[in-house]
Formats: sequence, structure tokens, C-alpha cells
Amino acid sequence: MKSVTRSLRVLEAVAQHQPVTVGELTKIFGLPKSTLQRTLVTLAEAGWLRANRKDTTRWEIGARVLAVRPAALQGSSLFAAAREPMVRLRDAVNETIHLSVPDALQCMVVVDRVDCDHPVRTFHTIGDTSPLHATAVGRAVLAHLPRRDIDDLIAAGLERFSDTTPVEPGELRAELDRIRTDGYAVNRNQYRPGVCAVAAAVLDEDGTPLAAVAVSMPEARYDGERTPKLGRLVADTAAEISHRRLGA
Repeated sequence: MKSVTRSLRVLEAVAQHQPVTVGELTKIFGLPKSTLQRTLVTLAEAGWLRANRKDTTRWEIGARVLAVRPAALQGSSLFAAAREPMVRLRDAVNETIHLSVPDALQCMVVVDRVDCDHPVRTFHTIGDTSPLHATAVGRAVLAHLPRRDIDDLIAAGLERFSDTTPVEPGELRAELDRIRTDGYAVNRNQYRPGVCAVAAAVLDEDGTPLAAVAVSMPEARYDGERTPKLGRLVADTAAEISHRRLGA
């Protein structure tokens, strides 16, 4: 039980001081670096923590923490900035709107959802995870990540979920180029059968992708001719969330 209590205290400390080094945590707890390092690695393996992308010697909260209780997000600038634009987008298209955040290169995590009023609609539970390369939200984020991150993802292997999942490196890179040009990503049955989505990245002030907002719908209501218009609406919504988050 002592180790569980220690892990929870470390988790809380990382949340308060992130991004934080092992040395800084040692000063806080007065424990050996080796003990804290083991705790950090264990929490990271479980998805609760991750190494900071820009400085891998520092630790920060993993996105799965956000999925435990999405209400905790309500005090965050991302959640506060996203909710109203998501509702307006839902009202404009009458399809389900999802907000997802990346858990490093491991997956995307759904952290908020605004439902449409169709009796048949797509549904992702808060906390659901999905692969970056196979989904619109994932590729929207990938398109704005450094080349080395994309190389790392490809090197780890791209799992095939359907006949149209982009698993060839050249195919994925070409798709990411298109997303950068068009400003939005499209998923048509590339992850879950019968599920389509159009997504765009929510960016930080330095262009780092913080999240992705998506319109999700059953394939029966997907219209390829409407995709460019839908893509512009989603991209505008993502840009508004970024703008609101920065207080502009």
C-alpha cells in the first residue's frame, strides 16, 4: 500500500510542477532518485505520465489522466475554449463533435463530446483511445508534429485496421502533406467500419498540436462532395478554439 500511496503523491506532484525532472522530485520527497525513477517509469507504462516531448528528462501528465474525470478539464483553458465552438459546430452540421488530445505518439484520447440529435449517430465514450495514423484526429495532429516524431511512429510499425488504413510510409507521408495544405484530415472507414470523420488540429502559439476537433458521422451520411465545406468549418472551429485558448 505504501508504494500505491507514493505513486499517487508522485502523480500529484508531477501535475503541480510539470514538466518536472527526477532531481526536482527528489528535493520534494527526499527519496532516492532510483526509487522515484522506478515510480515514474511504472506510471508512464500505465499511461498516467509521459516524458516531455521537448525535454525527455522532464515528466508531465499523460492524456489518460484527462479521461478519468473529464469534469476536471472544465478549469483548463483548452476545455473552456473548446466547448462553445464545439456546440456551434454541432448546431451547424447536426453531427457528433469530438475533442481528442494526443498521449504522446501512443494514441489519441477522447476528452469531450457534443452529441447530435440523429437517432443513428457515431459514439465514442470519453476516454476512448485510437491510433494516430488510422484516424482523422490522429493524422490532424501528426501533420503538425516534427518529422522525427513521424519517423518514430512509422518505425514502430503501422497497424492495419481496414483495407484503407494508411500503413505504407509513403502513403501516410503524402496524406500528411495533403492535410497541411488543406487544413483538415479525413477518415473514411480507415479505423472503424462504417465510421467517417473530418478533423483539424488545435494549435498552441508555437504551432504545437494540443488537440484535434472532429465531426464524426456514420458512413451513410458521409458525402464526399461536402467534405471541403465540412473541412473548412472544422478548421475554422479548431482555429477559434486556439484563438480563445490564447485569450486573443
